[in-house]
Amino acid sequence: MKGPVQRSLHCPCGNEKILALGLCSTCYTLKRQDEEYFGGHREEVLARDGYRCRVPNCATVKRGKRSVAVHHRKPGNSDPKLMITLCLPCHAKVSRTQFLENEWPELLRILWREQHPDAHEQTTLDFKVRGPGAAAVPLFEIKVSQK
Repeated sequence: MKGPVQRSLHCPCGNEKILALGLCSTCYTLKRQDEEYFGGHREEVLARDGYRCRVPNCATVKRGKRSVAVHHRKPGNSDPKLMITLCLPCHAKVSRTQFLENEWPELLRILWREQHPDAHEQTTLDFKVRGPGAAAVPLFEIKVSQK
């Protein structure tokens, strides 16, 4: 006869609402997505990168599983060497923007080019005035009628 089985009272993240496999809905979803999209290597990549964005001098201060994304450098390839941890704003810049900004750190520029190999790079124009401006010249005469 089998002895009693101890059930967890809460998810390892601390949430008391258990969905399945002793995990809350968020942790269960992350585990399922890890297997499906990351070949089971998501946790390994996050731990390797210290749960932080790998972009140098990134200003995002949030840390943890839910505030970072694992980015595939080659879409569909789940080799941990080809995945990198990015914060959500940096991941959005790499995957969702249609133009490359000059001010981005070099790593973001490299990742953007990998995601958009056929895209045309657009540089931003600098409209700062560097000296005295041109004198105002009226375009046409204004006649004021007196009554």
